[in-house]
Amino acid sequence: MTRPGPATLVAVAAGGALGGTLRWWLGDVVPDGSGFPWTTFAINVTGALALALLPAVAAVRRRPLLTAALGPGLLGGYTTLSTYAEQGRSLIADGRGGLAAVYLLGTLAACLVAVTLAGHLSSRQAQQAFAAEEGNE
Repeated sequence: MTRPGPATLVAVAAGGALGGTLRWWLGDVVPDGSGFPWTTFAINVTGALALALLPAVAAVRRRPLLTAALGPGLLGGYTTLSTYAEQGRSLIADGRGGLAAVYLLGTLAACLVAVTLAGHLSSRQAQQAFAAEEGNE
């Protein structure tokens, strides 16, 4: 495994800063009010969809720095496993185990649907190009 160069580290850091800031801003602008963590749910599902669509974009596949900036950087900072887990724990601690199960399993299911949808939205040609370039056949 080769170590990433300084430019890649900067790309991931810059993307992560932007993604984390966007997630924070959305949580501030659209706070959860109903007891269900809708904002985090929406962030994680849209992030899963966007991440799954990245390989379909030739410009992203052909530019490793852009891939690093957008994938683990921007979308890694935008999505949040830790908040998802903490919100599930908090719902359980508040005696709302049923809602916690709906949230935790619903987020997982919705993210899987989003990734499947991304596969259907990308062209067969883009999927084949990705498989050929990345060896994912």
